[in-house]
Amino acid sequence: MFLHINIGMIFFAVILIYVVICVFIYFNKKHIVGYEVMEGSLSSNNIYEAVALRSETIVPSDHAGYVNYFATEGQRVAVGNLVCTIDESGDLLELLKSQGSEQAPLTDEDYSELRTQIVSYSSSFSPKTFSSVYDFKNSLDGTVQKLSSASALQNIGELNSSSALQSINYCYAPVTGIVLYSIDGYENLTLHDLNADLLDSEKYEKNQLISNSLLGVGDNAYKISTSEEWSIVIKENDLDKVKDLYEREYVKVRFLKNQDESWGKVDYYTDDAGDTFVSFTFTNSMLTFSKERFLNVEIITEEESGLKIPNSAVANKSFFVVPKSYIIKGSTGNNGVLRDKYDENGNETSEFIEVEIYNETEDSYYIDDSTLRSGDIILMTDSSEKYTLSVKDTLVGVYNINKGYPDFRQISVLYQNDEYSIVKSNTNYGLSVFDYIVLDASTVDNNLSADEQVESSEESSEESSEESGELDTSEEN
Repeated sequence: MFLHINIGMIFFAVILIYVVICVFIYFNKKHIVGYEVMEGSLSSNNIYEAVALRSETIVPSDHAGYVNYFATEGQRVAVGNLVCTIDESGDLLELLKSQGSEQAPLTDEDYSELRTQIVSYSSSFSPKTFSSVYDFKNSLDGTVQKLSSASALQNIGELNSSSALQSINYCYAPVTGIVLYSIDGYENLTLHDLNADLLDSEKYEKNQLISNSLLGVGDNAYKISTSEEWSIVIKENDLDKVKDLYEREYVKVRFLKNQDESWGKVDYYTDDAGDTFVSFTFTNSMLTFSKERFLNVEIITEEESGLKIPNSAVANKSFFVVPKSYIIKGSTGNNGVLRDKYDENGNETSEFIEVEIYNETEDSYYIDDSTLRSGDIILMTDSSEKYTLSVKDTLVGVYNINKGYPDFRQISVLYQNDEYSIVKSNTNYGLSVFDYIVLDASTVDNNLSADEQVESSEESSEESSEESGELDTSEEN
């Protein structure tokens, strides 16, 4: 009985095994992925919910009746400007209706004010604070009624002079400031009055003052913010951080609502419960945020700009430190050293070893240790002096793959957070914008030559742009 062996089947089986092994090795091997270096910035920052404290004066009503507001909320009024009217009899609305004035036409400026208010709220809305919808509704109702009242004001003079209506009282601003139509109990608070509950926006309650509502004598009619100096206060129980902020005296604050930035003077206070509150006092921007009691802010203590790279790309590498006098130019113009050697007959001779320079000091060069070994002796040209390679130093850098293989480049780190580093651009032996570097430095095998690394780099070249784009959009600062 003869065993018939099919050569084709054996060949196919060998190829199949080879393919399976290659696929297994491929998926278990770390591949070099590129990252495009771009300019960017990082900030050492913290985001807080802050409470705004202002110099606010509540103006009580001198009369009882129905209030109608005419001054625009959040805008400055001068002493003597009309803010509102108090209708003692309540007959004003009926008289306006009888004369066909219950539907007041709105101008383009009026519609613009309403659109601005709606867009502003939409941009800051969060489902986590849905209760703010009711404040917005009341505020919008007040604005509509104010605009309607402003139109009706044109007819009040004639109505008030008639015998039909003699009960309109005009309320004028007693001081110069920003007029506001809400009362929340924070009007007279200072830094030393605060506690944890007052900084909890979920416990915050505000009474929105609405046109056509009934007021009694002494009731709160409106309030005026009288000073451009104002503060925001955050809660921070990390005493080291508080001390650092206080020692800086002035700190940059970014308001997340509109990305405006301003420098605030720092102060702090610790209450009896052990909670520490830090205030930042400003002399501008009060008008912009006059209607806001709670603000999301970013406290910026450090900010650097430069080349933005992921921390995973940063690596440490050792290099020989060689006196500059031992580095020479080869016939091709490349840098190198003369290494001492002996021929087959035992005669002393030398060979040119090409090296790449990765850094320099006043007296020395840093050269790669891949082609040289500790103990090698190098010669100085036109001299009998020799130098034994032994001194090494470590550089911090990344692997540049512009040439298709990982090539170490030193970096100077300006600032670093948990994910990214900002490094100087256009430094000697360093990086420039649009360079491609290895995303994960641990994928580089320093024991391989440049040629052996080329294939691994080329396999992932198509992934570089995509990965770079993903990383660039993962964090913005």
